[in-house]
Amino acid sequence: MAASPLLLVPFREVRHDQPDDCLHYESVAVRGAEMDWTIPAHRHDGLHQFQFLEHGSVRGTIDGQDFTAQAPVMLMLAPGSVHGFTYTPDAVGHQVTLPTTTLRQLLGGSKLVDGEMGTSYVLPRSDDGSETECANLFAQVAREFRNQSPGRVHALLACATLLAVQFLRRRGEHFKRERGQGERDALVRRYLALVEQHYRGHEALSFYAQALGVTPDHLSRTCRHVLRQSALQILHERLMLEARRLLAYSSMSVTQVAQLLGYEDAAYFSKFFNRAVGNTPSEYRALVASGVKGAG
Repeated sequence: MAASPLLLVPFREVRHDQPDDCLHYESVAVRGAEMDWTIPAHRHDGLHQFQFLEHGSVRGTIDGQDFTAQAPVMLMLAPGSVHGFTYTPDAVGHQVTLPTTTLRQLLGGSKLVDGEMGTSYVLPRSDDGSETECANLFAQVAREFRNQSPGRVHALLACATLLAVQFLRRRGEHFKRERGQGERDALVRRYLALVEQHYRGHEALSFYAQALGVTPDHLSRTCRHVLRQSALQILHERLMLEARRLLAYSSMSVTQVAQLLGYEDAAYFSKFFNRAVGNTPSEYRALVASGVKGAG
């Protein structure tokens, strides 16, 4: 199945023509009004996108997971994440898109970009009113992006750094509220970040446990307590998520997908995929093409 050109949105398609556009800003209403407030499923390779909805509501799908949220709500979309949204016509909000390589530089080459910011997430209303600070940051980006004042690039990059930090902090706070306090939750967060970095390497669970300073049994028990899944299930689920993305949204052959995901034997990959998903890779691709099955 050939990939649709509408699904992959490169940076050049979401930026203005200014030569110093180190990032792109636009209001939610720009695309919303153009597309009857429904943004079809697509993905960005090599780009991080930060959204903030001040008024209205949004429902959508991110990597096959449905959600509905009422403003104020913050969304962070990681590279490769397949997402589509439907906003209410009264929606008011902002979105900032910048290359992941730029984000890494802004955060000092930190592993945060590939770890905690390697997976998309939705952050609902907080209890501390921090959305006001977030709204002010997006408004400042909007002003700098529209104007041609001296130091425009430096100001935009500074704002982008603060935005990324704000999203990171809010994500951490949200995780604590949802999962509770304590060392167990911190361990799971560290494990998820490691999985995001190494899932294609097919490392044994002992590799992750050793890196985290715990036993494999302790890691798995903790994951079950917090996420209701074993550590191995989480690892396999992340691998299959990437497999489904590639099969649904690329023209790569099954063998090429298997190789990209670290499988030396394409037949073994097909058996593993069939056991996990319920269809062979070829069957799954055909179902997605016919619209019978979701590709999340």
